[in-house]
Amino acid sequence: MKIALAQLNPTVGDFKGNTARILDYAKRAGELGADLVVFPELAIPGYPPQDLLEDENFLAHCQRSLETIAQATLQPGMPGILCGTALESTANPGKHARNVAALCYDGKVQFVQQKMLLPFYDVFDEQRYFQPAESQSLVEFQGEVLAITICEDAWNDKDFWAERLYANDPVERLLTSTLNGRKPSLLLNISASPYWEGKQQIRRSMIGAIAKRHSVPAAMAAQVGGNDSLLFDGASFVVDSEGETVAAAKSFAEDLLLFDTAPAASHTIAPVLDGVEAAWKALAMGIRDYVRKCGFSKVLIGLSGGIDSAVVAALAVDAVGKENVMGIGMPSEYSSSGSVDDALALAKNLGIRCEIIAIRETFNAMDKALEPVFAGTPFGLAEENMQARIRGTLLMSVSNKFGHLVLTTGNKSEMSVGYCTLYGDMVGALAVIGDVWKTKVYQLAHYANREREVIPENTISKPPSAELRPDQKDTDSLPPYEVLDPILQAYVERYESADEIVTSQGVDRERVEQVLRLVERSEYKRQQAAPVLKVTAKSFGTGRRFPLAARTRQQL
Repeated sequence: MKIALAQLNPTVGDFKGNTARILDYAKRAGELGADLVVFPELAIPGYPPQDLLEDENFLAHCQRSLETIAQATLQPGMPGILCGTALESTANPGKHARNVAALCYDGKVQFVQQKMLLPFYDVFDEQRYFQPAESQSLVEFQGEVLAITICEDAWNDKDFWAERLYANDPVERLLTSTLNGRKPSLLLNISASPYWEGKQQIRRSMIGAIAKRHSVPAAMAAQVGGNDSLLFDGASFVVDSEGETVAAAKSFAEDLLLFDTAPAASHTIAPVLDGVEAAWKALAMGIRDYVRKCGFSKVLIGLSGGIDSAVVAALAVDAVGKENVMGIGMPSEYSSSGSVDDALALAKNLGIRCEIIAIRETFNAMDKALEPVFAGTPFGLAEENMQARIRGTLLMSVSNKFGHLVLTTGNKSEMSVGYCTLYGDMVGALAVIGDVWKTKVYQLAHYANREREVIPENTISKPPSAELRPDQKDTDSLPPYEVLDPILQAYVERYESADEIVTSQGVDRERVEQVLRLVERSEYKRQQAAPVLKVTAKSFGTGRRFPLAARTRQQL
């Protein structure tokens, strides 16, 4: 049997558009000779639909769209269609929605498999909405006995994971059961699995281990694209009964991967994509889809002459094109002439429009207005933050006037320790590199310059500075980033204690505790930040939830 894996980029709630794309890909798969085309988890409504699932009308749209897709399988040359959707649940008591994979052919929905394992950790909250399946079954299609699973159902293999979250293993149950005396001949998993660094290899290894142990080939059809903070890398794949990858689709792009269940068939194998290149493609895709799916076309970036805004600008050009990117330099009396020159050079290298709006007079006017209140106090944090807030106001004013979407430029290191200004440099619709450590920002800069100088060398080589007071350097307030980032990674992403960090990294305890205090004190800023594009296993946002009015972890 020939099967096509169609990795789509759905828009949440766009039933008309998503259904049209599903049928278009199904038609293309049929023209290539596919007997069955497999689409990702919740391909019809888009993933993640979140509280839209609480709307009965939303579920009704899911049902009608599925019926439209099923009827289309009567068309000449149209293959069978397996796709994910949400449907109303009949469980009572229980949640009113279910996450299902629906197999359609001969004009009808012939089989429905309900998801059993509903993740409720990190960015996932499926237990909030869906009723878990009580049981699952095999299905036969054109002579093949299929074991159909949905994403998390395949992530609980006791022989692969040292620790498991669930007692049940749906895959093991299905692969050890029979249908009319026959064991499954193929495992299919439809997935909406968000990207983070290293995830592609984990998926292939995990599914490969299952296939090898049960001596059955397996395929995963994965979602691609960006939906809010979540990025989906696609990279759908097929493994043989020995667990070896025999077919793989592209990363970070829609694709249609055809494979034949016949032994020794030849297939396309796209490489595992990871590291800096993967992060770059993920972030560019995230910008592109956020802008497009929110109904915008142009973006606006404050260009400081520093490395963070330079990387964000380069990513934005990759994402939406140079004609759709505008930069604004907003120098104060503390901005070096070199920084202004670097911002202009960057804009020239990228081919984007750049305007310079000096803020000295505006700052002086505000300073004078506050003089009666600030009298007798030295220049300090308030005056520094005034500059950032003036810049934020200017950016939002231009955004309002021309309809450009403002991209923020703060990195994960800054967001971790609060080295950012609320209502200032945090202003914007999307935190592009809010999940990228400062040390990795430099790696992205070098990637941007892999073929020619895009980001000026001076921007990369000069010491980082907010330039909000004379001769300011980031190291005036923070440890060097090569020291800071490993501490933050351990605390923010792995939840290590101060003792563990001191022991494992050999860093001075006082410095570690200082950094951790900054992290704890800055939670209120992070909860007011723009959505962060997620590229690590633990990002700021819905996947990391801490209370504001509470004792800190260091006080426990």
